[in-house]
Amino acid sequence: MSHAYKTVILARMGEIALKGLNRGKFERQLMSNMRWRLKEFGAFTIIQSQSRIWIEPKDPESDLLEDKQTAQEVLKAVTQVFGLVSASLVWKFEGTTIDDIKQYALMLTDDILSEHDYKTFKVESKRGNKRFPMASPEIAADVGEAILIAHEELSVDVHQPDFVIYVEVRESMYVYSEKLEGHRGLPVGTAGKGMLLLSGGIDSPVAGYMMASRGMQLEAIYFHSYPYTSERALEKVKDLARIVSQYSGTILLHVCNFTDIQLNLYKNSPQDMLTITMRRIMFEIAEEVAKKQECKCLITGESLGQVASQTIEAIQITNEVVKTMPVFRPLIGTDKEETCNISRRIGAFETSILPYEDCCTVFVAKHPKTHPQKKHIIEAESKLDIEALVKQGVEGIETYKIERTPRG
Repeated sequence: MSHAYKTVILARMGEIALKGLNRGKFERQLMSNMRWRLKEFGAFTIIQSQSRIWIEPKDPESDLLEDKQTAQEVLKAVTQVFGLVSASLVWKFEGTTIDDIKQYALMLTDDILSEHDYKTFKVESKRGNKRFPMASPEIAADVGEAILIAHEELSVDVHQPDFVIYVEVRESMYVYSEKLEGHRGLPVGTAGKGMLLLSGGIDSPVAGYMMASRGMQLEAIYFHSYPYTSERALEKVKDLARIVSQYSGTILLHVCNFTDIQLNLYKNSPQDMLTITMRRIMFEIAEEVAKKQECKCLITGESLGQVASQTIEAIQITNEVVKTMPVFRPLIGTDKEETCNISRRIGAFETSILPYEDCCTVFVAKHPKTHPQKKHIIEAESKLDIEALVKQGVEGIETYKIERTPRG
C-alpha cells in the first residue's frame, strides 16, 4: 500500500439488535447473506462487533477498495443486504494519539474539499476503546479545531453541515465522512419461504421486496397467456424478478401456461365475474405450486380498493380457495404513489411501466362485479371443472432460476 491507511467498510445493524436470545441466529444469517452478496467482488473478512460489522478484503495486500468506483459498487452491494441500517467507506489506520487522528481527519477533509465546494462541517466521535485518554467530546473538539486552523474558509455548523467527519477510536482508528442508507429489515432466510404472484406491473415486485425485507426467501409464479401476451412480456417479468433478486437472493420463477385456462374461463364464466374466477384459479394453482416447493404463504401486490378485484368482498371470495396457508398483502394499505416511490427506489419502476400486457389486462371485463357474494361465485363456476383446470395449470409449469445481474 502506498499510504498508511486502508479503506474498509463499516456496516451498521438495525432491528437485529433487538432480537434478544435469538439475535445470534439473525446475525449468522446476515453474515452469510453478506458473503454471498459480495462473492463476485472477491473474498472478504467480515467481523461483527456489537451492532457493527467490519468488512475488508481477505488479502491484506489487496487494493480492491482503494479504487473509488469499485469501492462504491461494493458499498452499494452491502447496503442491498436486508438487516443493515447504513454502511460507510472508512479509512482504517493504526495510531495511539490525538495527533494521529488529526492527521487522517485532515487528509480526509482535504480529499473531500478537492471535489466539493463545501463551507461548513462538524465532527462526531465515538470512543469504543476506553483506554484512549480523551473522551468523545474532547476528541471531536480537538479534531474540529485542527480542521478550522487548516481551512480558514470553513466554519462549524452542528445542525446542517455540508459534511461530517466521523471519528471512531477502537483497537484501530477510523475516520470517514459519508453514510449510505441501507434497506433495513431482517436477513433473508430468517422467516421461511413465500410464493409471490408476480405480474408485469408495479405492485407485485414491490410486494416481493417488502416481504423479503422481513426475512422471507422468495419464489414466484407468473401466469403467461401467449400469444395474447408476448414473449417480451415474459422477459419483462424475468427482468423484474432479477431486480428483486438483488435484495432477496436467487428466485425460482414458475411460469404457468395460462392461455387455455383463460379461454375456458372466458367462454364459461359470466363476464362480470371473469376477474374473480380467474384470480381464484390463479390462487389455487399458486397454492399447489407453493406446497410442492415448501413455501409457507402466498404473496400478492393487492391494495385495498385499487381495482375491482381488490374490494373487501372480492378479496374475501378470492381468499377462500386457499386452504393451507396465509395470503400476505404487504401493500394492502399503501397508496399508489407510495408504491411507485418504493418501486423507483429499488430500481424496478422503469421496467414495470414498459408497455407489455400481462394476462390480467388482456381478458378484462368491461363492468366487473365489485362486491361479489357467495351465490355469485357458485353460479360463475357452475360450468367450470375447477379441479381439472388447476391440475392443467400445475402440470404446465416451467421453472427458471433467476439471479441478479453480475457486475460488469
